[in-house]
Formats: sequence, C-alpha cells, structure tokens
Amino acid sequence: MIVGIFSKKRSLWIDAVLFILVIGLIYAIMHLGKAMVAPYTPSGASKPLDLSIWKLPYYAGLSVLRMFIAFAASIIFTLIYGYLAAKNKVAEKILIPLLDIFQSVPVLGFLSITVTLFVSIFKGNSFGLELACLFAIFTAQVWNMIFSFYQSLTAIPKELSEAADVMKLNWYQKMIKLEIPYSMMGLVWNSMMSFGGTWFFLAASEAITVLGNTTILPGIGSYVAEAINEGNMRAIFYAIIAMIVVIVLIDFLFWKPVVAWAQKYKLETISSGVVPTSFVYGLLVRSNWFKYFWIALAWPFKLFGMFLNFLAKLTTASRKVRKQPLTHLIGKIIGGGIVLYILFILLVYLKMLYHVLESTPSSMYWTIFSDAVLTLIRVIIAVFLGALWTVPAGVAIGLSPKLSRFFQPIIQVAASFPANLIFPFVTILFVHYHMSLSYGAIPLMMLGTQWYILFNVIAGAMAIPKDLLEAGEIFKITGIKRWKKIILPAIFPYLITGCITASGGAWNASILAEVVQWQSTTLTCKGLGSFISAATGIGNWTGIILGIAMMCLFVVVINNVLWRVLYRIARDKFSF
Repeated sequence: MIVGIFSKKRSLWIDAVLFILVIGLIYAIMHLGKAMVAPYTPSGASKPLDLSIWKLPYYAGLSVLRMFIAFAASIIFTLIYGYLAAKNKVAEKILIPLLDIFQSVPVLGFLSITVTLFVSIFKGNSFGLELACLFAIFTAQVWNMIFSFYQSLTAIPKELSEAADVMKLNWYQKMIKLEIPYSMMGLVWNSMMSFGGTWFFLAASEAITVLGNTTILPGIGSYVAEAINEGNMRAIFYAIIAMIVVIVLIDFLFWKPVVAWAQKYKLETISSGVVPTSFVYGLLVRSNWFKYFWIALAWPFKLFGMFLNFLAKLTTASRKVRKQPLTHLIGKIIGGGIVLYILFILLVYLKMLYHVLESTPSSMYWTIFSDAVLTLIRVIIAVFLGALWTVPAGVAIGLSPKLSRFFQPIIQVAASFPANLIFPFVTILFVHYHMSLSYGAIPLMMLGTQWYILFNVIAGAMAIPKDLLEAGEIFKITGIKRWKKIILPAIFPYLITGCITASGGAWNASILAEVVQWQSTTLTCKGLGSFISAATGIGNWTGIILGIAMMCLFVVVINNVLWRVLYRIARDKFSF
C-alpha cells in the first residue's frame, strides 16, 4: 500500500512538472514566432546584431525553432520521396539521380535563388527571409535522411516482405507495420546527424550574403557571423558556450528519448541485454497526463492514417474488378506530378545554363573544371581519412549500449558543433606559421563531413541482431575473422550510405573550408568551393550557375560510377 501511494504521488509530480514545461514551451514558441513575421524593410535588414551575452538565449531560441521546423518538413519529405523512389522502378530511375543533383547543390546556391523569390512574394514582411532561411536549413538536413530511408526500404529482408504478403497486409499496413519500423534505427541516427550538421551552415543561412547584399536574421548563426566580422573574441567565446549548452539540452531532452524509444524497432529474436535508456523518456512513459496530451496531439495524424488505411482496403477489395489497384493509379498520379514539377524546375535551370554557356568564354570552362578537380581530390582524401577512424569507433559504440550511452552526448556535441567557429583560430594559426590552405582545407572539410560516416556506422552496428553476434561467439569467430565475416558485411550498406552523404557534404563544406576569414584577413585556396563563394559574394550569376552545374556534374558522375555500384553490391549481397 505504501509503495502504491508513493508511486501515485510520484506520477502526480511528473504530470505537474511536464504540464508546466509543455505550457512554457508553447509560450516560448508563440513568443519566438512573432519575430518571424515582423515587419521587414531592406534598409534595416543589415543592422548589426547586439552581441551582448544577454541576447544569446533569445537568438539561440530562434535558431533552434527554425531547425525544428525545417526538421519536421524534412521528415515528411523524406517519407514521401524515399517511399516513391523505393517502391516505383520508374520513379527510382528519376528520383535517385535527382537526389544526387540536389545533394550536390550548395546551400549558397539555394539561397541565391530563394531569397529573391521569397522576399518578392512576402513584401514588407520578414517571413520571406524566414522561408529562405528555413529552406536552406531544410536542404542541409533532408538529403542524408532520404538516402538512409531509401537504403532501409530496399534492404528489407525478403522473408519479412513475404510474411507481410502472406498476412495480406495492404500497402498502408505494410508501410506502418514493417517498412517504417525496419528503417527506424537508421533514420533516427541519420536524423540526429542531419540535425546536428545544420549548425555548420547556420551562419550562412541566417547571415545571408547573396548578390553583393547582406541580410541578417537574428539567431545564433548570425551572431557568430557578426562576431567573426568584428573580431570579437569574447562574443565568439559566448557563442561557443551557448551552442554547447543548447546542443547538450537538445540531446538530453529530445535525442536520448528518441534513441531509447527506437530500440523497440530493432530486429532481433533475443534480448540485447543492456539497452540505451533516457531519464526523460522514463518520465514520459510514467506520465498519465502526457499520454493523454500525446493522444490529443496525434489525432489528426491518426485520422489521416485511418483514411489511408480505408483507401488501401477499398482498393485491395477492388482488385478483382480492376486490373490495377486504384492506389497504383493514385501513386502514379502523385509521383508523376512530383516528377514533372522537379523536371520543370530543372528545365528552367537548364535554360538559364544554356544562355550562360552562350556568352561564356571557353577559357572559363577549363578554370572551373580544374577547380573542381582540386576540390574532388580534397573530398576523396577527407572521406577516406574520416572512414579510417569512424568505422572502428562507430562499431565499438554501436555494439556496446554502455559506450553508446556515454559517447552519444559527446559525439552529438562534436558533430553539432559548427566547424566554422574554429575557422578564425585556424586562420590565425595558418597566417602565423605560413601554412597553405590548399592542404588545410582537408581537415576543415572533415570537421563537417566525417560524422555522416560515424552516425551511419553506429546505426548499422546497433541494427546487427544479437543472435547473429552470439552465433559468432559460439562458433568462435573472433578478431579479424569476426570483422570480415560478421561486422563489415552487416554494416556495409550503412557505411556506403554514410560515404555517399559524407561525399556530398564535403562538396558543400568546401565552400566554407576553401575560404576562411578573420576580420580583414582572408585565406583562400584554388577550388570549386572558393569559386562559388566568390561568385555568390559579388553577384556573378554566370559564375554561380556554372559553378553549381560543375559541382552537380562531378557528384552525379562519381555517385553513379563508384557509390551506386558499391550500393548495389551492399543491397544485393550484404542485406539480412
């Protein structure tokens, strides 16, 4: 009786605390949201930010709100895009090459186009700039998540798909009960990486320099950009502390609970023993109030799911009458509409590219091509060096829940910490020791891309069934043989996905890594990243379009010649 009363009181305290926190969160979102729709005038857009430490919590809150809004959009887009690419062979042949192209377009390339468009639509309101910023953050997150989801859908074991067919699950039931749960582990860790990687591009997204004009949105990214421009070391130190605090809080309040929740979707037939835990997740599970709040919050999505399930059952029942289910027709219409829209955007871009090519001297082509080759060499070295340490480290963390629990916040902080905050110190170091940025750009690119490989390897190691590892122990498969027969084949699909996204991220990071600045000192090295950065800064549309086109060409060719071949091997030979 005493234990029961104590548990009930503890539950009431949990409900009270969570209620206050949720109400406070809603108020904070409403308060921060007002800044996103504030009046906007171009004359006041470039007003310097207040670098006082007391403004940092407000700026950090705005940046975090933007990141979560973009993250929600990324999740929705990932599920739609990845599902269409994995389930429709015709769409796959179009959407996957397009994914290579979109991944290779740098954030500055998207900003060059979207800022003018959104500002012209929402005249006199900062919402246009906010949409441009959100779109830039969205593009920094979504491509990695799509690759992970697509890889998981194409690697579902054949016997599980056959079991779903035997149970006569319709397409919606199969998606909810099999496909999304199977892809959950990889999607969670890649989402964590994508969200953390956003900090790297936050300064460029909030302090937007396009076509010679600079527009500033209040946020911790623009705070960092302003501090670097003024050479304010104290403000940079404040920003570093604020970012670490925010990253740790997000990891504790959001990512740890999500990782603990995702463990129930791990594919295995026996218990894994020690599993990742979360203090916050434990509170949420024991809270009665939060359970009802979550039900109320999720009812629109449940209604939409019920509608899809009804539609799936209706079309399944009509298969005897129709040669093709209605869902196939609807899917083709939706997929065709998306593909046509994307092709329309590409045709507009190709038309612009054609007019640019007509008026561009041939010598400029060779300059851009040689710059791209130099950046390609740096990308290859950065990915290779990153894989050397991330593979063993990721396997060790993924196979050990204790190590995962200890290192998850550490690697989350390290992966989320924007490498461009280190660039001013690197500039001072390079100038003092007369070091060349041609070589120094490689470790700078690694700071922003190696985490893609690490997080994918961790997800792959965590997805290895416990019974497979125990079978290896029974048959005394240890040491190098264990790596060769069990670990490497099991994580190979995840490793390739990580290398693909790391390669694309390295091309994007080259724009920041090949040009570093501290006050009036600017270091550059020859490469495609520095070329695009310079063209964007002065408003050279010819250079912007040709640079982005060359980067897309290199990424698409490399992905199809190297990574796609390895990906097919991973899917066909090393999937469970």
